[in-house]
Amino acid sequence: MPAPAQFSRAALAALLTTLIALSFAAAPARAEPPRAVVELFTSQGCSSCPPADRLMGELVRRGDLVTLTYPVDYWDYLGWHDTLASPENSRRQRDYAEARGDRAVYTPQVVVNGATHVVGSDRKALGQVLETSPALPVKVSLRRIDERIEISVEGRLPAGTGMATVMVAFVAPPVDVAIPRGENRGRNITYHHVVKAMRAVGVWEGGKAVFQIPASEIRKLNAGGCAALVQIEKAGRPGRILGAGTL
Repeated sequence: MPAPAQFSRAALAALLTTLIALSFAAAPARAEPPRAVVELFTSQGCSSCPPADRLMGELVRRGDLVTLTYPVDYWDYLGWHDTLASPENSRRQRDYAEARGDRAVYTPQVVVNGATHVVGSDRKALGQVLETSPALPVKVSLRRIDERIEISVEGRLPAGTGMATVMVAFVAPPVDVAIPRGENRGRNITYHHVVKAMRAVGVWEGGKAVFQIPASEIRKLNAGGCAALVQIEKAGRPGRILGAGTL
């Protein structure tokens, strides 16, 4: 049916934009916890990493996963300094290996739920881990209230566990990087959900609890959003992830 003559194209476009915005605002939040947290350790200086980076781009579109990318800096000596890497990312990967007791540190490496690791480009192995991993047992939800981000945590700690740490990872929007030197010379690679910083915001001891951070932290870090992880620590090193949510 043709539009009435008194409606301009600009007015119709504005109306359509408003209706779309309202439909998103009315959409219910995801009720079920995500199936898994997928953490990719990668490097712009690693020739084996681009397939894993592409796979991560597919996983971020799944609605049942929390995905995080950690560029590491220990391959920088190969001729190209990773523009997104940080020593903190490399340390998190090493801490995972020490907590597991296997000292397996390599790229591309994926760690699922803070426990199981597989080669980040091995689609079949990763699929098997995700298929067999139970959904995270602790419910985590995030919402913005004025100038605060509120993190709600609800559930039970595993038997014999006294506490878990609530971590917030600030993530960047998709980043395209042209690499002129090193093993990936001449490639343009897109990185998804790159972690710009992580902050411990509190201790969770089971039950219901609410944690808050200033929303300005996202702007200060030039991040696109954030994810919250409820994670058991072993001797100060990251271990099993019990719950996660994103904003």
